[in-house]
Amino acid sequence: MNDAAVLFTGGKDSCLALLLAKKRGYNIKYLLTILPNSYDSYMYHKPSLSLLKMQAKMLGIPLITQNSKSIKEKEVNDLEKLLKRVKGKIDFIVTGGVASKYQATRIEKTTKKLGFKLINPLWNLGAEKVWKECLKNDFDIILTKICCEGLGKEWLGKIINKKLFDELVKRSKKYGFNLEGEGGEFETSVLRMSLFKNRIKIESEIKSEGDYRHFLEIKRIKGN
Repeated sequence: MNDAAVLFTGGKDSCLALLLAKKRGYNIKYLLTILPNSYDSYMYHKPSLSLLKMQAKMLGIPLITQNSKSIKEKEVNDLEKLLKRVKGKIDFIVTGGVASKYQATRIEKTTKKLGFKLINPLWNLGAEKVWKECLKNDFDIILTKICCEGLGKEWLGKIINKKLFDELVKRSKKYGFNLEGEGGEFETSVLRMSLFKNRIKIESEIKSEGDYRHFLEIKRIKGN
């Protein structure tokens, strides 16, 4: 059996991991999402639940969520609670981890404890290659959070095309932020990919907390 679940944030990494896992023959039965109560979680992105639900609808895959209080190390307990809900229903857990050893070691320990096999299709692929693979597969990617110098709030909500990606690379080199975003520099969401039934459209506002913390607040979502 190749039944699997994806640790899913709706961002570029988890969507690309989902696509690659399906291409490798895995049957994705569930999307599993931790919902931290803070943008400053140690392990998880803070996605929009309404957007997650629309992405799951566009994929036609059931979404299972677990709340988390974003307490360091105890976040692993929240992951264990989430994984227990699919124990006996699948054999594999797919992640979109690229380089974060802090996250990877804790996910590996938890999945092993519960008897799952771990699939990491993006591990050590490199940030530029991940972005390019997404662009090659016609992903519509937007930034939903920015917490670093070098990216202003005007970047939020814009679809990252080839031209904007080249600019993103230049700025990451100039200002020193991680192009992958795994350190919390920014977060992404995918509005279109080949597995979606339709492209997602959003209406949003920008919330700022000082000069370097900006967040996209989604007000309305349509799946056209």
